[in-house]
Amino acid sequence: MLNRLTIKGFKSIKSLERFKLNKLNVLIGGNGAGKSNFIEFFRLISAMMKDDGLKQFIAGNADTYLFGGAKETRQISVKMEFGENGYDFGENGYDFELAPTEQGFFLMNNERRHYLPRNSTKNLGSGNFNPQLLGDKNVTGVLGYRGASSYTYDAICSWKIYHFHDTTEQAGMRRFHDMGHNQVLLMDAANIAPFLFHLKENNPVEYQAIRETISLVIPFFDDFILSPNKDENIRLNWRQKGLSDYPMRPTQLSDGAMRFICLATALLQPTPPLTMLIDEPELGLHPYAIEILAELFQSASNRMQLIISTQSPALVDCFQPEDIVVVNRVDGASNFERLNGAELSSWLEDYSLGDLWRKNIISASPNHE
Repeated sequence: MLNRLTIKGFKSIKSLERFKLNKLNVLIGGNGAGKSNFIEFFRLISAMMKDDGLKQFIAGNADTYLFGGAKETRQISVKMEFGENGYDFGENGYDFELAPTEQGFFLMNNERRHYLPRNSTKNLGSGNFNPQLLGDKNVTGVLGYRGASSYTYDAICSWKIYHFHDTTEQAGMRRFHDMGHNQVLLMDAANIAPFLFHLKENNPVEYQAIRETISLVIPFFDDFILSPNKDENIRLNWRQKGLSDYPMRPTQLSDGAMRFICLATALLQPTPPLTMLIDEPELGLHPYAIEILAELFQSASNRMQLIISTQSPALVDCFQPEDIVVVNRVDGASNFERLNGAELSSWLEDYSLGDLWRKNIISASPNHE
């Protein structure tokens, strides 16, 4: 998993130095504090792992990714440390710089891959539009096994960034989808029907766990009716308890119910990513559903690393202080600080974390600079 992260000059993140990431990380803060920019960073790095992915992601708008624009920031600097302990105890690392071009794209400079158990640093070069890691991942190690770059590449490619905000009737999650897209749950859950069909056929234990979890929040829900049509397309039809002869359509699920189904499926999938990011998962959920969701997060963090951005004090109530990262804007720059349970212990005798946030004891409210 990603253990420590350094970001300098990316959007509102002027300087984040070797920030420690735990298995469970819940970002809170006012609108515009920088939570979404933190998640956007992961989208950027994920896009880079495909040929011309960086160019396509930036789309000629490099200056908008620089803190304060090109006049204030000349380049973006990134250092990632992977493993349970990070550089201090000898794990993998990957760092580089992104310098804007006149055409509005980025060149990668000083790209390096580290494998510290062997005290090995490999310089991958400068002046490239694509990461050289993409080629170096295929280079074998000295003993003929996988090279160190392949582990870094696989770790980044395993990241999953989910965003289930669009639950309109036109959203992919409510419509027919190709049966062949069933191996990986897409970021917007557009293929949730074929994905659940695949789980039902191949991973019945996990499928049953998803079904039972959904029924905790949607008591009238019985099961999905996953039947491909003649064109090998499938949608998320379902059955209501006591009405087994009357199939229900996905449009007959509320927005909150639809989002919870997507969240439960993502968090209970049998082969989880190393790191999962979810932006504002509480949207449209009943307070009881939020409690169930928090339990899912805590359980899932035993199998993967979670980074969650939320505006919900009710969700924050369900976590420990050390799980919470407070994001504030200071002099135009995003500041990230993990809560200290010992410092809050006297307050927590009488108040919950959500109460302390509402009362601004935990300073994570809009900051008027």
